[in-house]
Amino acid sequence: MRRSCVRINLLFFLLFMVALPAAVADRLVLGWVEWVAIESAGFGMEAKLDTGALTSSLHATDIQRFQRDNEEWVRFVVHDGEGDRAKTLERPLVRNVRIKRHGASSQERPVVTLDFCLAGQMHAAQFSLVDRGHFNYPVLLGRRFLAEVAVVDAGAKHLTGAVCTNRARGGSAMPAAADAGRES
Repeated sequence: MRRSCVRINLLFFLLFMVALPAAVADRLVLGWVEWVAIESAGFGMEAKLDTGALTSSLHATDIQRFQRDNEEWVRFVVHDGEGDRAKTLERPLVRNVRIKRHGASSQERPVVTLDFCLAGQMHAAQFSLVDRGHFNYPVLLGRRFLAEVAVVDAGAKHLTGAVCTNRARGGSAMPAAADAGRES
């Protein structure tokens, strides 16, 4: 009886080891912090890859809703996280999202779609706009984006290259990765 249980466990282990690489083979392996460049802003910044958050978010200030051609739009200022650079952007409003906050009331935020460079490739994702000035990272990439693109190595930062080489969507340069690899 014990020998058959060991064989069954070994069989499941081997099946898991064969299936796992196939499940992640088409995804990037990224650290929990990576460099991104918001295409329309023209500068790079650090992003925290957060599998606990569903929606991605972007540090933005002076968020204003307005009408253009009978559609809702949002005007906002994007910051690089260091306080050195900022740029005003305008995008169509995709939707509103209600964010539940620990120990505080929920908050409604506008959501826009932005193109950005990550790991040498251009991507598009929906970002909720919020003042993240009190957080360490100006960009948070959530599960809605990560599930299709990446596997996150929670023990590593800055695993990817520093330049967006895929020009299909107009690639951007990103800052050099200062501390690539695993944290000590």
